[in-house]
Amino acid sequence: MKHLNKLFALLMLLGLSSQAQDSNNKWAIGFGANAVDGGRVSAASKVEDQFSEFFNAKDNWSILPSVSYVSVTRHVGSGFSFGVTGSVNKIKKFVGERTYDAATNTNDYVVVDGDLNYYGLDGAIKYSFMELLKSKWLDPSLNVGGGYTWLGEEARGGTVNAGLGLTLWFTEQVGLSWTSNYKHSFDSREDAGSIPTHMQHLAGLVFKFGAKDTDGDGIYDREDACPEVAGLKQFNGCPDSDADGIQDSEDDCPNDAGTVEMKGCPDTDGDGIADKDDACPEIAGLKAFNGCPDTDGDGVQDKDDKCVDVKGPKENNGCPWPDRDGDSVLDKDDKCPDVKGTVANKGCPEVSDEVIKKLNDFAKTILFDSNKDSFKQQTFPVLQSIAAILKEYPTSKFSIEGHTDSDGKDDFNQRLSDARANAVKKYLIEQGVDQFRLSALGFGETQPIDSNKTKAGKANNRRVEVKLVK
Repeated sequence: MKHLNKLFALLMLLGLSSQAQDSNNKWAIGFGANAVDGGRVSAASKVEDQFSEFFNAKDNWSILPSVSYVSVTRHVGSGFSFGVTGSVNKIKKFVGERTYDAATNTNDYVVVDGDLNYYGLDGAIKYSFMELLKSKWLDPSLNVGGGYTWLGEEARGGTVNAGLGLTLWFTEQVGLSWTSNYKHSFDSREDAGSIPTHMQHLAGLVFKFGAKDTDGDGIYDREDACPEVAGLKQFNGCPDSDADGIQDSEDDCPNDAGTVEMKGCPDTDGDGIADKDDACPEIAGLKAFNGCPDTDGDGVQDKDDKCVDVKGPKENNGCPWPDRDGDSVLDKDDKCPDVKGTVANKGCPEVSDEVIKKLNDFAKTILFDSNKDSFKQQTFPVLQSIAAILKEYPTSKFSIEGHTDSDGKDDFNQRLSDARANAVKKYLIEQGVDQFRLSALGFGETQPIDSNKTKAGKANNRRVEVKLVK
């Protein structure tokens, strides 16, 4: 055991100067049992003799039933690695010279017992075929190198080594390894101080280590596109926080599961507008309204539409313009929205000849005090009736005209007719008729409608007339 401890220390010191085991796990350490083929530690010097009875482990192999070798390796690159192996054994079996047995008519090597300590320190460059095979668990290899062997108290010397190996990886970092090495000695001496050419077999476990995984996501930093944030293998170590199959760096909504079409964002109402941009995420709508609906398709979104099921203009809050009086002129354009009129007259009724006649029939009964512009008492109901008729035609304009008979001077009659016409206008305005719809003008005695030679004729000439201004 004292020698084994020294061997462990020496191996670790030598192993630290080696290179990476693979691109991620920089180191590998192996340990297990070794067997030295006693048939090779013998007087046999011919190559064919060295390989005779290669599989006769029972008769020819010496095996120490404990951990009897340790190896440390690092990967160089492109399948190559460099390693150092230390081994101990107890040589119990030797093969002597070939001897002829006349009784059996055979010519075989004689195997005799022995008891020699065996120590080996070997370095090797190994090439792994695992990448060529594109395998993740089968790892055949070829190695070449050299070493130094101690046998018993006196024998020691160098060897040139070559061998084959096979590792079966149970996991990415743990494997079962077998290696058989042919260790050729150039020492031609056949005395106790020589090291004969021999075979050594190693079987044990190997562990790879040294890879760094900062975020602990099982993906080594060297291969991790996001080494400081735990992620998924399919995204080279980058996260997909909402598990929607889109990595966070390409996900506009990394914390809410969505679709590829929506760049990782959800679209709850399925209107093609991501919830983050959708003012109405639970109701299918239009892009023009940031995802809010316009049920009646009138260009006014429902939240601003007072009539969501009936088309209407935006100016009327999405409702159709009313036509209260049913005259085919919309209230917005109807100057008389509560009175049925005509399109030509902007929704107001047109003044007919019958209406003008009616107005003038009333006007004939307007009575003034003699030579004055003041009204007799019985005239007020007449004026009120005229005002009521004028209100029925709010867009029509009227002229109030005053006339006198021929009695008196012309200029007086002119002033009097003006005063009386304006008196009627003033009263009608006081009754609510728009002043801009009325004009007043006196004609004096210039437009008689009857003879001024009779009393009745003069009465007819003293009059007020109402005319439609077109």
